[in-house]
Amino acid sequence: MKVLVRRGDSLWYYSQLFALPLRLIIDSNRAIVDPNRLTLGQEVKIPGYRALPYTIAAGDTFWHISQRIGIPLDALYLLNLPVRPEALQIGQIIYLPQRVTAPVVEGQRNYDYRAMMEDLQRLVEIYPFMMYETVGRSVMGKAIPEIRVGAGDKRVHFNGSFHAQEWITTPILMQTLNEYVLALTNGRPIRGLVMAPYYEDVLLSMVPMVNPDGVDLVIRGAPAEEPYRTFVLALNEGRTDFSNWRANIRGVDLNNQFPALWQREAVRKPPLPAPSDYPGEAPLTEPEAIAMADLTERSDFDRVLAYHTQGKVIFWGFQGLEPPASEAIVNEFARVSGYVPIRYVDSYAGYKDWFIQQWRRPGFTVELGRGVNPLPIAQFDEIYEESLGIFLASLYM
Repeated sequence: MKVLVRRGDSLWYYSQLFALPLRLIIDSNRAIVDPNRLTLGQEVKIPGYRALPYTIAAGDTFWHISQRIGIPLDALYLLNLPVRPEALQIGQIIYLPQRVTAPVVEGQRNYDYRAMMEDLQRLVEIYPFMMYETVGRSVMGKAIPEIRVGAGDKRVHFNGSFHAQEWITTPILMQTLNEYVLALTNGRPIRGLVMAPYYEDVLLSMVPMVNPDGVDLVIRGAPAEEPYRTFVLALNEGRTDFSNWRANIRGVDLNNQFPALWQREAVRKPPLPAPSDYPGEAPLTEPEAIAMADLTERSDFDRVLAYHTQGKVIFWGFQGLEPPASEAIVNEFARVSGYVPIRYVDSYAGYKDWFIQQWRRPGFTVELGRGVNPLPIAQFDEIYEESLGIFLASLYM
């Protein structure tokens, strides 16, 4: 929602008028060079609100409307500049400030790239303190978005859908993000934890869908575009069911693409493109993996969590390079989720492995849910509740 600055207005006043933390209003208006010096008529974004159209009926006044629906009278004046309250006409359209109190993300559905991008657009519009950046593009040219929320020095990164058939990780992350920003703007806790301090302490980074081409392939089937359609159908032996596909659209497993003992992994994996496990001709040949590596190298993350499926386990070590803090963190993740921590596994060249190797900081591969991939969407609520505890612990640990 947007308002126009009047004489004497300030961002602090807006925070009081709309019952919002001042920090969220400041961060929603980063284009304002000096938050203490607003210009008459300047546009200001108010996070967590929508402008709801309302048709004036007989007997309506701004005062009666504000009393009836429980909104501050001055909020009506502010939102409807330059409407003259004393000259309202029956049938005239005005706007009411409506606080958003319910999620806009509906995660429990077949969640393809288009669904994610539509939800991101809605979230950024309602919560403009969210920072949005395209960090790279897939083989087929789809933007790979990163979202950032928070003002803190502790940098925590989440990602999902490295593997196409593990696409349920994307709506899990998107719904988690929605719950977090909803709690921030409404001042309500999540599982008893007030979120405002974490906004101040943590910079949350999230790439909800690393492999958009692969996710769309699993959910929507072979693309119409060539040469991709012919290529994936041939690689899938003519089958139109791509539910077992883990790779990107070129048949490269993106989580086998990182320079962390890549050669050791490559010698025992398929030597050519395949629906799963092929690590590519060399590390970081694929644009999606390159995008994640570049993002990580410039972001100085303190810890990373890569969401995968399945097994209800959390992998947290690599070659003894993980720091001592990793064990305490993973034990808290296990406590709040019921998942089992596993320090080492005979697997290499993954994103988590590379992060630990390069920075000696905590990195985790979280295997959500249990069953056969792709996990049925009926498991969504259970997985969401388990993963929400991990998300919260990543903020306070």
